[in-house]
Amino acid sequence: MTSLISWIKKELGYLKESFMEIVKGFFIFILASSGLGSALSLRYLGYNGTVIIFASIIIEVVSLLVCYFLFKGYLKQPEEKESSKQIINKS
Repeated sequence: MTSLISWIKKELGYLKESFMEIVKGFFIFILASSGLGSALSLRYLGYNGTVIIFASIIIEVVSLLVCYFLFKGYLKQPEEKESSKQIINKS
């Protein structure tokens, strides 16, 4: 029983440490599906296909650009850490 409680505490600790990553993932999911959501919303409101297409494409392009910058910043951080380690080791 105590091993189960310690396992649960350990797993909750992992969730607590990675909470910001979970929030970023949820935000990226929302951005990636925003074009579809806007198309469905506009269709429900009764707009014609041309308006739906242009609005959805514009929203999807903007959201993909935001996703790109989020991923770019996320992937850039480990590279900077590695380059600083290499500079320290060369000294």
